[in-house]
Amino acid sequence: MQNLIQQLHGNLPSFPLTEIAVKAVVALAIGMLVGIEREWSQKDIGVRTFALTALLGMLGSLVSMPLTLAAAAAVLVVIAFLNFGRAQAGGKLEATTSIALMLVFVMGVLVGNGHLFTPVACAILVTMLLSLKPQLRAFAGDLQPQEIRSALLLGLFGFVIWPLLPNRFIDPWSLIDPRQAWVIVIVVACLGFVNYVLLRVYGSNGVYTTALLGGLVNSTATIAELGGRLPAAGLEEKVAPALLLTSAAVYARNLVILAIFAHAAAARAWFPMVVMMAVSVLWTIKPLREARKEESARETTPKGAPLPNLGSPVSIEMVLKFAALFLLIQIAATLAHRHLGNSGLQVVSALGGLVSSASTSAAAADLAFHGKATAMQAALAVVIASIASAAFNLLVLRRQDKACKAFPSLVLTTAIQAGAGVAALILEAHVNAHVFRFF
Repeated sequence: MQNLIQQLHGNLPSFPLTEIAVKAVVALAIGMLVGIEREWSQKDIGVRTFALTALLGMLGSLVSMPLTLAAAAAVLVVIAFLNFGRAQAGGKLEATTSIALMLVFVMGVLVGNGHLFTPVACAILVTMLLSLKPQLRAFAGDLQPQEIRSALLLGLFGFVIWPLLPNRFIDPWSLIDPRQAWVIVIVVACLGFVNYVLLRVYGSNGVYTTALLGGLVNSTATIAELGGRLPAAGLEEKVAPALLLTSAAVYARNLVILAIFAHAAAARAWFPMVVMMAVSVLWTIKPLREARKEESARETTPKGAPLPNLGSPVSIEMVLKFAALFLLIQIAATLAHRHLGNSGLQVVSALGGLVSSASTSAAAADLAFHGKATAMQAALAVVIASIASAAFNLLVLRRQDKACKAFPSLVLTTAIQAGAGVAALILEAHVNAHVFRFF
């Protein structure tokens, strides 16, 4: 019996059982993940075909390159017959499904070669793109030339302009490093553009979704738009929850900006920022529950309360304005910290938060990144800038006559947010001091 097995096996080395089992399971999981989405979309090729294609790619890569190429040719033949049959019947070509099948085959080959992260990550991304077809189609159908230019400008700013900038301080006071400053401008612009895309795709789901996503893009413009349009549409009761959700979005965005450039400062700022976000969200739980009970027709697109007209956050004018504002706040914060210490930095942060909390957060993160300010000082600066931004939004709302009914309660809530954030920051500093003293 042993001789028979050896003759059947030939001179090929045996495959490790555990390794092959893991690869087979991963390949089948990848194929089934994409195939289930195609099955839900009622396509001719479903779960079994995609799973078998991934397994075919995995086995082909294990045996030999010629077999892998032959298997790839077989997959192309299947795709050709699929599209030929639909063309003969007068239907649309299955271009998306065909490309997805080819990608699954390549993922199977990668799994067979020992790669796990790349094929699994790609399978998740492919499935996500396939499942987001309605949202992407709606977004693309309503795409404006300005938004296309915005995406091109991001590429221009990141891949053309950035390498041309000097990678050093260009002034004798070591205040302006063009390349480093431009990196921060690009990152914040990318965050703004991503948030703008989310607003365009999901903003029509309701007033509160619009307020939350609009706050990620431009909180002041969002408050100004909703504060005027909601009362005009007979939705005065939604003004206060909308502003609170916008404030929560501002806190989250500023914390993300800080985390990108200064991890240590973000570790100090996350607790007070989350506390302030929690206060904002807690005040909106009841209105959110009531909103779920309303008829979907009223909540989806209430008359007189369309999406805020924020415009794309990526344009030459907007980027240059943000860059100038960022540099101004950065220079002022640096000089204030040099000559007046931490108190000077916090005063500049409070004033900067009234103008742009995103720029102020980026400036504080840059100071912490270069060691010009401690992590705690940068964290405090971002908290103060965020509180100042929330206070300024109250002033913006105060100018809307029809929205003034919600103003007293919002002042109280904003004061509670600020007090809770400062208390959380003091508590965290006290706890950290005791921990360091203990060790």
